[in-house]
Amino acid sequence: MAERILIVEDEERIARFVELELRHEGYEVDKAADGRTGLERMESGEYDLVLLDIMLPGLNGLEVLRRARRTVDTPVIMLTARDTVMDKVTGLDMGAEDYITKPFEIEELLARIRVCLRKVERRTARAKALEVGDLVLDPDRHTVSYDGHPVELTHREFDLLKILMENEGIVMARSTLMERVWGYDYMGETNIVDVYVRYLRGKLDDAYGVKLLHTVRGVGYVLRIG
Repeated sequence: MAERILIVEDEERIARFVELELRHEGYEVDKAADGRTGLERMESGEYDLVLLDIMLPGLNGLEVLRRARRTVDTPVIMLTARDTVMDKVTGLDMGAEDYITKPFEIEELLARIRVCLRKVERRTARAKALEVGDLVLDPDRHTVSYDGHPVELTHREFDLLKILMENEGIVMARSTLMERVWGYDYMGETNIVDVYVRYLRGKLDDAYGVKLLHTVRGVGYVLRIG
């Protein structure tokens, strides 16, 4: 799905030019010609990025950004005809990702947009990943790594580790782990959880000389550092 970009710019010639260039690059584009309309659309949370002019009728861009940051964290690139340090610092302090001074080359603006969207994508990916110390599990990519080194796990090992990482520091009963990984109707070996914890220890604790998987006698297992 194409990224959606909102242009908040009162100079129609500039807004239309940028809109055409963005659409040519494959982005979906909406426009707002004043601060209040721009704020309403920003607060909808429907956009992947906002190009926000500072000099706007109604509300100026800095005030729009200040109010929008109460409810949304959509990345913003400030557009400004004022090349003062204070304008730039104020915009960045209020949460703008970047700024560009008018007049600008469209190639530079497009490059800044790409960089900004990549940063957001990386942040989103990190937010989805589970991390316990140097142990990282990415549920979307179905990958596990320790200290940057890939750890090859079977499907069951991955599911078991994911549950333990989601409940870091919480003791998980064997029966709970069995139900959540193997299902209520599992009819195999009753010590299956212990077997798979042993597999995980071989691939993590033993392989990297760490202590992540702990046994709580008579109860179950807990994942924690140390």
